[in-house]
Amino acid sequence: MRKIVFVAAVATLALASAASAQQQPAQPAPAPAAPAPAPGAQPAAPTIQSVNIVDIKELPQTTQTQVNQVIAQRGDAGLQKLRSSIDATPKVKSALEAKGLTSAQVIAASMSNDGALTLITKKAS
Repeated sequence: MRKIVFVAAVATLALASAASAQQQPAQPAPAPAAPAPAPGAQPAAPTIQSVNIVDIKELPQTTQTQVNQVIAQRGDAGLQKLRSSIDATPKVKSALEAKGLTSAQVIAASMSNDGALTLITKKAS
């Protein structure tokens, strides 16, 4: 449960970071020597390498319950932020479109350390 919450939060932040990076104008080249991260600092979110799309009904019942709890805790504002990030990330948006889906059907996201983004969808009933 904690891992799902953490991963969903990381995925949301990763997508938000990707979206803001695309919207910013080009920056001058960075200084040749970048400072080392501070000890105890959180590592950077991994780059999206692949996108997996899973309908919530395909998940085991216990996982469905956990996902629904995460959704309830996050609220509508968090869900809208996630969906906006998806729409602002062409690679993710096109993966959804290839399956005939839109960001409006995404209810949660999970990002693994190897860059695999999993989107959990729910079809309108």
